[in-house]
Amino acid sequence: MEIQNISTEVLIKGYEMKQERYQCLFCKQSYHLDEVFPYNNRFLTANGMIKKHIELVHISPFHALLALDKKVSGLSDVQIEMLQHFFEGKTDQEIVNDSNVSSVSSVSTVRQHRFKFREKEKQAKIFVALMQLMKNPEHYQIHKGARQVDERYSIEQKEREKVLTTYFKNGLDAGVETIPSKEKKKIIILQHILNRFDAGKHYHEKEVNEILKTVHDDFVSLRRHLIEYGFMERSDDGSEYWVK
Repeated sequence: MEIQNISTEVLIKGYEMKQERYQCLFCKQSYHLDEVFPYNNRFLTANGMIKKHIELVHISPFHALLALDKKVSGLSDVQIEMLQHFFEGKTDQEIVNDSNVSSVSSVSTVRQHRFKFREKEKQAKIFVALMQLMKNPEHYQIHKGARQVDERYSIEQKEREKVLTTYFKNGLDAGVETIPSKEKKKIIILQHILNRFDAGKHYHEKEVNEILKTVHDDFVSLRRHLIEYGFMERSDDGSEYWVK
């Protein structure tokens, strides 16, 4: 199971839909949508059958996840045992009595484990959010060449699309009537203009001007903005420009 490619919601269910089949995450068992399956003198749908399969074979998604290799789950033997006890709803004293781990010898130790798990849950939410934002840079895009990073560079995709549609009235390959004065809108326009340049290619100033003229007559301001906001670099003598 490639856990890194499976969402939390799917992990909690213990199965996913693949090619019109409900497939168990923990083994290769699957059931086709167009079939029904006999069980205890009645028939179950594919969805009902995959749930019954997990119950009969894996007990529950919780138990199946807990049984994963420790390299995958990142859990220690003590953590695995504690989670099992907590899942079963045992009291702290019952856990002390039933524990197979010598270090779990008092109620206070169990309480410490409960606290650590709550903290781990909070940290995990933040970590997952950070990883998702890294995979979707358009949600919060900061240009790597920017000389100054602040709230102006926080741009969501919906906002970007709205600005581009407003300013490029004749299509995204056409020009704009005005260059926006507001910083964030200006940045969105500049980022879009970069698509007219080839990464890795060096341009003479005249070539840059000709490309920017297709956007707006004030190509000098556009060229200056591209440099100031860190989207383009230029040679010391100003003879060559390139996308940063």
